[in-house]
Amino acid sequence: MTDWSTLASAALALVPVLSALLTPIIAIIAAYIACQQWRTNRNKLKLDLFDRRFAVYDAARNLVRDVLTQAHLSDEQLLTFRAKTGEASFLLNQGIARYLTDEMWEKAAALNRLWSAMSNLAGAERQENERQQREIRVWFESQLKVLEAKFAKFLGVEH
Repeated sequence: MTDWSTLASAALALVPVLSALLTPIIAIIAAYIACQQWRTNRNKLKLDLFDRRFAVYDAARNLVRDVLTQAHLSDEQLLTFRAKTGEASFLLNQGIARYLTDEMWEKAAALNRLWSAMSNLAGAERQENERQQREIRVWFESQLKVLEAKFAKFLGVEH
């Protein structure tokens, strides 16, 4: 009987120790769960930002494709580009936002103006118009690589 009584008294002596350890263990588990939730939320934010940034990139890429494959752009195509890239300054940086509005938009709009004016031109004026249109199209040809370089930082998985 003494063995059982010694064992029981030892177990009773451990109860306060185990009770004291229970609170820190629960706190550690709660901290671990909170950390995992924070990581999950951070990754969700990255994914959401990626989707929105990629939509801007895709709109720019589609504009380049349309310029290179069509004689001219419709007003709807230009307005779609403008609408889909309007958030660029909030999602990316000011440099890319200016590139999209000051360079891509302006050149696409200029190309449309040149194309519209061409029916009223003849001779040297018409040739100059065609030269300017070619120059803009050549610029757009080079923009696929430029787009990739500008957006790479924002479309990487680690960002």
